[in-house]
Amino acid sequence: MSVFDEYGRKHEFLVCIDSDGCAMDTMDCKHFYCFGPCMVKEWELEPWKDEILDYWNRVNLYSMSRGINRFLGLAMVLSHVHDTYKEISQIGNFSSWTKEAVQLSNESVKAAWEDNGCEIFRKALAWSQAVNEAVTKLPGELKKPFAGAREGLLAAHEAADVAIVSSANKEAVKEEWEKFGLMDWVDICLTQTEGSKAYCIGEMIKAGYAPDHVLMVGDAPGDQDAAEKNQVLYYPILVKREEESWKRFVQEALPKFLEGSYKGAYQEQMIRVFRDNLS
Repeated sequence: MSVFDEYGRKHEFLVCIDSDGCAMDTMDCKHFYCFGPCMVKEWELEPWKDEILDYWNRVNLYSMSRGINRFLGLAMVLSHVHDTYKEISQIGNFSSWTKEAVQLSNESVKAAWEDNGCEIFRKALAWSQAVNEAVTKLPGELKKPFAGAREGLLAAHEAADVAIVSSANKEAVKEEWEKFGLMDWVDICLTQTEGSKAYCIGEMIKAGYAPDHVLMVGDAPGDQDAAEKNQVLYYPILVKREEESWKRFVQEALPKFLEGSYKGAYQEQMIRVFRDNLS
C-alpha cells in the first residue's frame, strides 16, 4: 500500500505546504553554501566565482525560474558560463538531456552517463552528490522556520488537514520539521519519494476533497503550476517578504479559503503580487 492508500481525510479542507523557502528558511542557505559553490569547485570556475554565484542565485532564487530542478538550473548556469566566461565541454548534450529526460535525478543522470559516456554527466552527478553531502553539514542554526510559519501551520491545522508537499529529500524535510516541533500539525509528509508536487496533490484529492477546498501554499512558480494542474487554489509566500506573507495567510487568506471567498479576484491579486515580486 502507498502512503496515499493509507491516508484518511479528517476535514473537508486541505492545506498543502511546501518546505524549503516556504515554511522553512532553508532554501537560501542551501544555494549560498552548497549548490553554487559545489558547481564552482567541480568546473574550476574560481576566477569568476563572485559573478557566477550571483548568476546562480538569480536563476535559482530571485527570478521566475526559482525552485526549478537542480539539473535544469545547472544547465542554465553552465550555458551562461560557456557563453560568457569559459568553455564547458559537452554543455549542449547536457542541456538537451535536461529538456528531454523523463526524470531529472541522480539516478537518471548516472544512467545517462553510463549510456552515452559524456564526461559532463559524470561531473553533474559528482556535483549533485557533493551538494547533498554539503547540505548535511550545514550548521543547524541556518535551518529554521520562517517567522510566522508556526502560527500559520497551527491556524491551518485547526480547521483543515495539512500536508507537506515538497520536492526535497524526505529525510531532510522530516528532520527539519521535527526539530522545531512542526510535525505536530502535519497529517502527511509528501516529498520527492512519493512523486512530483502535481502528482501528490492529485493523489490527495482522491481522498475526497473538492478542488476548491484544497490550497497549495508555496514560494515558487512550480508550486503554482502544481496547483493549477489540479485546478486547486494557490497562496504565495513572497521571497524576502516571508514573515509578512505568513501573517497575511493567518489573518486574511486562510479565513477567505475556509469561507469560500478565496477563489477569483483575491487569488488573482495574490498571484499578481507573487509574479511581480519575482520579476
